[in-house]
Formats: sequence, C-alpha cells, structure tokens
Amino acid sequence: MAKTPFTKEQLLPQEEKLEIYRHKSELFIGIPKETSYQERRICLTPDAVNSLVSHGHKVMIEAGAGLSSSYTDKEYSDAGAAITNDTKKVFSCPIILKVEPLTIAEIEMVANNAIIISAIQLKTRKKEYFELLSKKKVTALAFEYIKDEDGSYPAVKSLSEIAGTASVLIAAELMINNEFGKGLLLGNITGVPPTDVVILGAGTVGEFAAKTALGLGAHVKVFDNSITKLRRLQNNLNQRIFTSTIQPKSLLKALRRCDVAIGAMRGKERCPVVVTETMVEHMKKGAVIVDVSIDTGGCFETSEVTTHESPTFIKNNIIHYCVPNIPSRYSKTASLSISNIITPYLLQIAEDGGLESAIRCNKGLKNGVYLYHGILTNKAIGDWFNLPDNDINLIVF
Repeated sequence: MAKTPFTKEQLLPQEEKLEIYRHKSELFIGIPKETSYQERRICLTPDAVNSLVSHGHKVMIEAGAGLSSSYTDKEYSDAGAAITNDTKKVFSCPIILKVEPLTIAEIEMVANNAIIISAIQLKTRKKEYFELLSKKKVTALAFEYIKDEDGSYPAVKSLSEIAGTASVLIAAELMINNEFGKGLLLGNITGVPPTDVVILGAGTVGEFAAKTALGLGAHVKVFDNSITKLRRLQNNLNQRIFTSTIQPKSLLKALRRCDVAIGAMRGKERCPVVVTETMVEHMKKGAVIVDVSIDTGGCFETSEVTTHESPTFIKNNIIHYCVPNIPSRYSKTASLSISNIITPYLLQIAEDGGLESAIRCNKGLKNGVYLYHGILTNKAIGDWFNLPDNDINLIVF
C-alpha cells in the first residue's frame, strides 16, 4: 500500500462547509436629555441621525436634548428621529447613547439586557453604579476605552484636542484688561515682545495648546518628563520650540517669566502636582493659569475646581481658570466630534449583525466593553472598586 501522510479518516469524503451569512441588524437607539451639571453636549448630530435612519435604523430623542448644542427638535425630526417628552420611553430603547454616565435613577429606567454607550468617568463613579447595571444584565461600552486601529483612543484624543486649543483661547480672553487682566494681546505684534506661554505636559492637550499658541504668535515652552512625548511634539509641530524635562529650577525660571501657564499633565490615579504654591507666588502679577488637568486633580497646588458659570478665581495675584470638562463650553464642536467618532461604529455594529458579532470582529470596540450581559469585563474597574472581573476574551471569541 502506498504511504500517505493522511489518516484513513482524512481521506474519506468530507461534507462541504459554507460561510455563514451575517444578517444585518436594525438598531433602535434612544438619546435622553443630559441631566448632569454643565453637560451641554449630545452624542449624535442631526446629520448622523439622518445617516442612521437612511440605513433603516430608528432613533428616538428626548425633546430638547440637542438645544444646548444648538440643535433644535425640528432639525432632529426632519432628519427622521422620533421626538418624545417621555423620558421613560427613551430609556426603554434597546440601545442608549449618552455623553455623561447614567445616574442611579436613570439606570432604574433602563430595560434589561440593554446596550449602553456613554462616557464612564471612573473616578466619579460609585460601586452601586456597576452593581445596578450588572443586575439588569446590561452590556455597557465606555467612550474612553474604545480603541482605534492604531491603538489610540479616538474619543479621548479628539476631546483633548478641543481642550488643548480652548485652553489658549480662554487664556487670551482672561488677559484682556478686565478687573484684573494685564491687557495683553496673546500674539506677536511687530516691535512688541511676544507673549510667553508655558505648557506642562506634551500629550494631545499639550500639543494642541502649543499649536494654537504658536499660531497666534506666542513664545512657547513645553515641559514633560517623557523625552519620547517631547520628541513627538517637536515633530508634530514642524518647528523647534523650547522643550525640557520637569526640573524645579528651569520650571521656576520659565514660570517667573511667563504670562500664561497651562496644566496638561496626566497621571494614572491622580495628576501629579508639578507646580507648588511657592512657585505660583513667584509668577508675574496678573498672569493666567489654565489647569486643564483639573479633571484628575490638577497639576498646580493652588488649583481648585470652578464652574462654567464662575470659571475663575484669583490667588497670589494670579488668575486661575480650573473648570473641568472644558469641551462642554464648545458644545457644538464637541458634539460634532463625538458624533463623527460614534456613528461609524454604530453602522458597523448593524452591518455585523449586532453588538455580539461586532465585538468579535473589532478588537478596538471590544476594548470599549466594560460590562457584558452584566458581567464586569474591565480589570481597572474591578481593581478600583474591588469587584470580581472576567477577561472578555474568554467570554467572547
């Protein structure tokens, strides 16, 4: 008998296996009105709603949900959304889209086995938030955890771009000669020395703050402890600027001379405090501090959380602007940005035949899931709240 590398079973005729056709699924999305303090954004613009509706999906929006982003109910209903005043009805939709995390009262209204896509803001959550969602067997995704093909976090990145650009524009406003401003124009006028801007942190916020300040003609200095980040910043700016690691002596020298200091540092648990009160005391009278890192505690020792209504306070003769959630101030831009990120994902979920198959096909989307049918699948959350967590790759594969 001729020798063969195959076993007897392998040589027997096998049945043919055909590829299973994926059925497209129809999405039914509910967008409730934001109730969180100072939240003015909305997840989908009328154009995005129009795009979803034309693909055969349904969108239900609570009346007035888009007003603070200057989108009227009429624009949404023209785009094909159903508008309702009944909050409970919106929360009973199978998919819920929200910018801010849900409140405890809102979770009560959610249907069992619903899908929730929102921000999570881990540091402001309580343990019962996850316990209640898990009781309802909810599948939840967080904007902050959804990854792109290149491994970056698109939602975090684009909101950081807004915050970075805005920080310089806010500083420019605060330097005008109102009660305390120095009456300086942030820019470069012939024959006048340029404004000095110090930026702490060379991440996305720092990069966009530097781009905006340079665009206005200011003189920029960037400090960060990561040489890699500083190098990337230099390359992205296409010009050489002053960069340095954070050393008290050189930082103090820069702060003494600057007109504007922007805090854009990030930390694992809390943002590191880089500038002490003594350093702030040495700054010029009437200088401006914009602490963008106030979301995670702030990197100036003198920073205290303020609100969009009364955004500034004066301490040691320095104007401090420490409002968390700066992008909410530019609600329409921020809404457009979130909408452009989330709409392709929604269309993809429908194409793949629902979230189950979508997260099998898309690793980045799978990374966004922190609750899967009530099972906690995010280790960071499990560790933070001392809750049992499971690896999603062992549940979905």
